[in-house]
Amino acid sequence: MVNESGKLQKIGEMRRKRQALPQARCEEILRCGSAGVLAVLGYEGYPYAVPLSYVWHNGTVYFHSALQGHKLEAVRRCSKASFCVIGADEVKPQSFTTYYRSVIVFGQVRILESGPEEQAAIQALAAKYAPNSTESERRQEIQAERGRFCILALTPELVTGKEAIEFVRGEA
Repeated sequence: MVNESGKLQKIGEMRRKRQALPQARCEEILRCGSAGVLAVLGYEGYPYAVPLSYVWHNGTVYFHSALQGHKLEAVRRCSKASFCVIGADEVKPQSFTTYYRSVIVFGQVRILESGPEEQAAIQALAAKYAPNSTESERRQEIQAERGRFCILALTPELVTGKEAIEFVRGEA
């Protein structure tokens, strides 16, 4: 995925092209991951990276946030962000390396207002992190907590993934 102006093209260029993951594999990692790291432009221009729970739903990354705080203030100042999910991380001390697989999403973060997209995102998050609960139980919990959080959506402009050469060669 590349934005219309092509500005993210340079970011998406990979020196070791054989290690690039196809889009379908990137999306699988995003679907299956349990946590990721959101990076935004923080105070005084410092990068701010925060680990968080998320859901990949209908081609968008959704996560919840407190109604106040550094993350929300940063998003309000600048909506550009990146989000990284690690799909594999196997340290191989005998080889002095790590077999890894990861995905980075670049895009714009929006704070969702009440509406169908927000409701679908909340339901998707609840289903992902409480899969054994009933829909009624999830709805009750969401209602009880509703005034304490907001939902953020990261709309991808570029999704890129990479894996260790050992995975490419089938050695792992």
